Amino acid sequence: MQLREALRAGIATLLEQQIPSASLAAELLLMHALGCDRGDLHSYPELDLPAETVERYFRLIAERATGKPTQYITGHQEFWGLDFEVTPAVLIPRPETELLVETVVELVKGSGARWEVGGGEPPRIVDVGTGSGCIALALASNLPAAVIYATDLSRPALEVARRNAGRLGLTGRVYFVEMDLLSAFSEGGAGRFDFVVSNPPYVGCNETGLVQREVREFEPRIAWGGSGRGDDVYRRLFPQALSLLRPGGYVLAEVGYNQADAVAGLLREGWMGPEIRPDLAGIPRVVMAWKSWGAGL
Repeated sequence: MQLREALRAGIATLLEQQIPSASLAAELLLMHALGCDRGDLHSYPELDLPAETVERYFRLIAERATGKPTQYITGHQEFWGLDFEVTPAVLIPRPETELLVETVVELVKGSGARWEVGGGEPPRIVDVGTGSGCIALALASNLPAAVIYATDLSRPALEVARRNAGRLGLTGRVYFVEMDLLSAFSEGGAGRFDFVVSNPPYVGCNETGLVQREVREFEPRIAWGGSGRGDDVYRRLFPQALSLLRPGGYVLAEVGYNQADAVAGLLREGWMGPEIRPDLAGIPRVVMAWKSWGAGL
């Protein structure tokens, strides 16, 4: 079978099963089966594929036709220009979450010499609910002087995050800690951090029907929610963040498409701001505030 024939058949199968972005998924799976990039894929449409490659490709297509995300099949997802390993133990990184990274990098680099190597204390950052480690490791790749921690309640997720640190040459740049939110830092941790960053599980139990099939059936529920109110995690996280941040330190959290105002409303006593930042689609995506100087340590 020629390459273009295999691709067309793969697309047709996925369209028949109403798989979103069928053409993209079919291309990515064929690239994975061949071990090539997109340029090669479209440069040799008449290439005769070995029978074993064709068989492997259609096994991958059949797997995607069940609804299993392409990223879990290939084991990879790009985030912030970095290639991350992903497994069903972690949430698949989304492009909109890059806004969290972008905002922290802007805040740190906009603070001048205070954050420069040898120019005072380096920024101390904690990524809460790190999953694959995408936020913490993206920050580590951009902020070489920063001291970064990453927490998660899931031990399998932390194993994936540690492997990603090794794959990206960032072992030792991020300290991975198993805990619920910031609980293990609470005792004697006042003023410990300059930034608390999180993309927490924010889907309420009454909203699970709105979640895509791929998320609902395949991504870990502990990472996306569905077991309580959508704002439960923020109600727990923000008081912990307030106690651990230095005065002037920031909390930044990703929110769902209709949550920004409600979540921002939780950042009152002890906080300045808050601010809401939209993603590239114009959807309010990140809520941020900074600890009032009068809040003390």
